[in-house]
Amino acid sequence: MKIELKEITVRELANGFIDNSEAGVIGYSGKLDIRPPYQREFIYNDKQRDAVINTVRKEFPLNVMYWALREDENFEVIDGQQRTLSLCQYINGDFAFEFMYFHNLQNNEQKQILNYKLMVYICSGTDSERLDWFRTINIAGEKLTDQELRNAVYAGKWLTDAKRYFSKSGCAANSIGSNYLNGSSIRQEYLETAIDWISNKNIEVYMSKHQHDPSASALWIYFQSVVSWVQATFPTYRKEMKGIDWGNLYNRFKDTLLSATKLEEEILKLIDDDDVQSIKGIYIYVLTRDEKHLNLRQFDDKTKLKVYGKQNGICPKCNNHFELNGMEADHIIPWHKGGKTEEKNCQMLCMFDNRTKSGK
Repeated sequence: MKIELKEITVRELANGFIDNSEAGVIGYSGKLDIRPPYQREFIYNDKQRDAVINTVRKEFPLNVMYWALREDENFEVIDGQQRTLSLCQYINGDFAFEFMYFHNLQNNEQKQILNYKLMVYICSGTDSERLDWFRTINIAGEKLTDQELRNAVYAGKWLTDAKRYFSKSGCAANSIGSNYLNGSSIRQEYLETAIDWISNKNIEVYMSKHQHDPSASALWIYFQSVVSWVQATFPTYRKEMKGIDWGNLYNRFKDTLLSATKLEEEILKLIDDDDVQSIKGIYIYVLTRDEKHLNLRQFDDKTKLKVYGKQNGICPKCNNHFELNGMEADHIIPWHKGGKTEEKNCQMLCMFDNRTKSGK
């Protein structure tokens, strides 16, 4: 892998600056892709943006930036997008700093800004080398997400098309899936989730395989299928449905015949069950039957101590004596058979017997 440190003036950076909104943002005489289409919107607030201009005006050092060299010999911003946009927009006259637009400054003040030197690391190499290096960077300012770093490595037609669906406020994925997804589309978290689902958690392998595909229609069709399946399987929406690993559930159960009516009846019973502590986990449980997702209520310390005393520290399974810290509370009648988390249904077992006890 090759990493080159390069000095670039603000004049050079802002030369040919064009903000085409959804079509992308370019600078550096058209050679720098500042924000690939649908990658990330401007997220600096006014205070952060002004801090960049103030730093340059006072000749203080600005944090180093990182660019990636692409296959077409042009560049893409990896870290420094917000600083780059702040500088280019100021010179372009998009906002004023301390009530002064750039064109209002004296010639010598304009030259001082334009001649300010930025330090840029330019990285080229294999996909794995670049991704590993980017992850080690101590990024200042608005830290890049893992998916934004992957986007830099696997840039291409497929990614550009994928961002069209998943990477902008008001994008198609936001319109149909925001109720079910955590995170933000502009921080690439919707895109990351979709790829995570379709790839069974092998995001980088999937992106590498499809990097040069002409479109991301397969990913978009898959995502729509997941959302449609969730809506058909669980038509009554609750806020706890947001952020569940729906893609994994879809992959496992999409071909299983399920009754939405019966599932909803069971969900209501589980919501009303005082032992069930996780409403979100109910949706996973009714499909997988794995009780760990319910976060079932545990016996409190007072109950454990009382039952331990009644048993005189004797494990009813092996009839051996143990200290309290060598025993664990267990439901005599398992929860799934109607057993409640209450003193009369509690027994203290030694750790071995409790962990080898069948819940059937």
